[in-house]
Amino acid sequence: MELAIHNWMRAETIATTIQRVAAIGYTRLEIAGNPEQYDTKSIRTLMKDHGLSCWGSVTLMLGERNLLAKDEARRAKSVQYVKDVIRMVKELEGHMVSVVPGTVGKIVPDGRPDEEWNWAVDSLKEIYDYSEAAGILIGIEPINRFETYFINRAEQALALAEAVGPRCGVCLDTFHMNIEEEDMFEAIRKAKGRLTGFHVADNNRMAPGMGHLNWEKIVATLREINYNDVLSVEFCSPLDRTPANPYPDSIDVNPENLSPEQEKFLVDHGSSSVTEAFYTMLTTRSFNTLSKLI
Repeated sequence: MELAIHNWMRAETIATTIQRVAAIGYTRLEIAGNPEQYDTKSIRTLMKDHGLSCWGSVTLMLGERNLLAKDEARRAKSVQYVKDVIRMVKELEGHMVSVVPGTVGKIVPDGRPDEEWNWAVDSLKEIYDYSEAAGILIGIEPINRFETYFINRAEQALALAEAVGPRCGVCLDTFHMNIEEEDMFEAIRKAKGRLTGFHVADNNRMAPGMGHLNWEKIVATLREINYNDVLSVEFCSPLDRTPANPYPDSIDVNPENLSPEQEKFLVDHGSSSVTEAFYTMLTTRSFNTLSKLI
């Protein structure tokens, strides 16, 4: 297995992130789903210069992005957005895209369950055809009930993937599984043959090793189902705004290079832009916890 890390958790240039994570020891990058923001040719060169390669991307389903929206035009724009993310990953010589079907933070349905299921399947089938032609895998990611009412558990994601196509996969996330799954290890086993990506954060969404999840057992279960690809670090540290804060210098009060989408994503997840020192600690702690297990 290899270790990847996302780049959306701190407001800094992609070049700064690449330099930092390469120095720590990461070999892969899972780039934020902001295709309009990146010059893929220069990023590909920069990654190669630092011994990194692109593993994939994750869709940022914010605002009007919703593959199961009642409005057909809105669904069409959302489909195009995911296609653009796939194209970006293709240009970066990556492997996969993690797809969250519904708007993150939307917890009120647009229609009946059967209607929304059909809208989601139709949208994802169009995306799947595009991804197959591009040679990029897609994985449907379940996220917790407080962020979406649609696709919270592995078995739901697997049912949707099966309805979409034979090579449509799922991408599981330990933080969300810890909330939603009766048994996260059994959920991993059920995903055998369909697991195209695996996101890692501890139960408190801090870096792996800063909570109570059993990382040795998680990695062993992944090996059990013959998943030997990439673990993508995706902590989103909840920031303490009280005098009890154990990391008093963690909040970056003057963030740079923070897009409105990235800022909303961080705020919606109970976080904020973090300081360079705090972020370096989190990325290092993640690497140190996981590297000895893989």
